[in-house]
Amino acid sequence: MDERVLDVVAVRDVGPGTVAIDFETPDAFDAQPGQFVKLTLTVDGEDISRFYTISSPTVDKAFEITVGIDPDGELAPQLGALEAGDGVRIAGPFGSDYYEGESRVVVLAGGPGVGPAVGIAERALDDGNEAAVVYQDDAPVHEDRLDALAEAGALVSVIDGEASLTEPVADAVEDGGQVFIYGFADFLDAATEALEAAGVSTDDAKVENFG
Repeated sequence: MDERVLDVVAVRDVGPGTVAIDFETPDAFDAQPGQFVKLTLTVDGEDISRFYTISSPTVDKAFEITVGIDPDGELAPQLGALEAGDGVRIAGPFGSDYYEGESRVVVLAGGPGVGPAVGIAERALDDGNEAAVVYQDDAPVHEDRLDALAEAGALVSVIDGEASLTEPVADAVEDGGQVFIYGFADFLDAATEALEAAGVSTDDAKVENFG
């Protein structure tokens, strides 16, 4: 999709310093959980753009992104101040590491990687497939959705930033499945080590490095 202005449908708090923003879905917007979009706002006369991963399981009528609000960030504070009816320039979707109907998904998420993690896991369960999520964060967000996933039969492990990934990752991959990894570089390294310790090759993993 070429860049166009999309209206905000809703903005809501989903955890410490974090909001979920729903945007109207335009015509011919065919996106899957795990893909990302480019958002652009004009701040002090300058266009500022950032990429955000879709965190909703579908994009039928609206789609969601999850935004951590860094008070000193160039764009995030403005996104956090959005209200329903505001317009934002959006392009996309982009990315090739997304859910494609796999019979079992194993999503390893660090920090903001929880957005695509919950979207992918929810979509997998909705499709009648299986899901496991390992989420590492000192201040977890989307806890209601994570709890709902666990109640619906997904294997969900939430650990703090100092905890080892080795055991929860080993449990998550015990029954196989397509591995997804979303997070910053340090988390990707730790997740890769945990997968290798569990005897799982990362060659076929779907990975998105947030920087």
